[in-house]
Amino acid sequence: MVATPEKLQEASSSTSSDNNRVAVLLMGYGEVESYEDFANYNEQALNLLTAKFAPVPTWIYPPLAKLLAIFDFHEWGHQHNNFISPHNKIFEEQRAGIEKRLQEKWGDRVQVFKAFNFCAPFLPEQVLEEVKAQNFDKLLIYPLLVVDSIFTSGIAVEQVNKALVNLTDADTSEHWVNGLRYIPSFYDEPEYINLTAQLVEEKIARDLAVAHLPSQIGIVLMNHGCPHEAKGFVSGIAESQALYERVREKLMYKYPLISVGWLNHQTPLIKWTQPNAELAAKNLIDLGATAIVFMPIGFATENHETLLDVHHIIHALEHRSPHVTYVQMACVNDHPDFLRMAGDWANPQIEALLAETATSVDPQLSSVQASHHEHHHDHAHHHH
Repeated sequence: MVATPEKLQEASSSTSSDNNRVAVLLMGYGEVESYEDFANYNEQALNLLTAKFAPVPTWIYPPLAKLLAIFDFHEWGHQHNNFISPHNKIFEEQRAGIEKRLQEKWGDRVQVFKAFNFCAPFLPEQVLEEVKAQNFDKLLIYPLLVVDSIFTSGIAVEQVNKALVNLTDADTSEHWVNGLRYIPSFYDEPEYINLTAQLVEEKIARDLAVAHLPSQIGIVLMNHGCPHEAKGFVSGIAESQALYERVREKLMYKYPLISVGWLNHQTPLIKWTQPNAELAAKNLIDLGATAIVFMPIGFATENHETLLDVHHIIHALEHRSPHVTYVQMACVNDHPDFLRMAGDWANPQIEALLAETATSVDPQLSSVQASHHEHHHDHAHHHH
């Protein structure tokens, strides 16, 4: 048989559809868009987040979630004119932008699915069900989070693992996923560090440089707050600190007044990272800052923390120091440079997944293995 170009074309397209495709699971927290969902959202968050650092008994979660929902409703509904978080909309733009970037290189062999830790109908299990239904057998877990910690990507992996156990076919010995990779986070990616610093410089040049000397412009680089004690889990303090140092280094020769500002969840009995964003700003004002720029560097997607919490902080500061100018900056969100780099970070892992030989995993063997190892362990003890 002579291989004509059409035949070759046919052959190559059939091999590409021959299941060698990668589903990129882009993961974020998600935020409620309907106030009725507050209690449900809070319960998910308590189960996955609070349980890792606060000594709270599980029976208390449902009533506590309902109580917190009342506070949320008051804050979002009454204090902020029925605020609806733009987080999910921005995250969808990020998903679409990253997918576009990846498909330019890989075509339809790669598809990007979004999953939210706390929001149906995009809970990891619901999305993975869809991924499985579309016959993807390779998975790239991609939490779109700046810092890797038990509270960010740790939750993502925890939920994916749970979903993969539940989505195992009982009637087959082979797991439907035969290739899996993970992108940890990008706190140390030079491109991300440069972009956040560049956004701050552009903002200052545009809005503040005419009225304030560089030494009078205070910059609060905001990180996601971390509890110091999280039952031995690593909570992301070291990575967040490293990110802050790197961004600060880009700016400090021109703007000496820079501080980290942690956006903490004020939980009783828990020691959080300091200084919080409000204290950081007060300190810079005491050092002579006549303008304060709040730039979120530990968040890639706008959410109620970067919006409402910072809004409250600025409101409190205006009372105390009305002579100061306050500037609230956005996260990188769907900035074209960010979408480009976020797509590029996935390329090496996609390449590896498409190139590697499929490994078939038999989930039933894991319990067999566990008991087998225990036996060996005992055996070793007898020798002592």
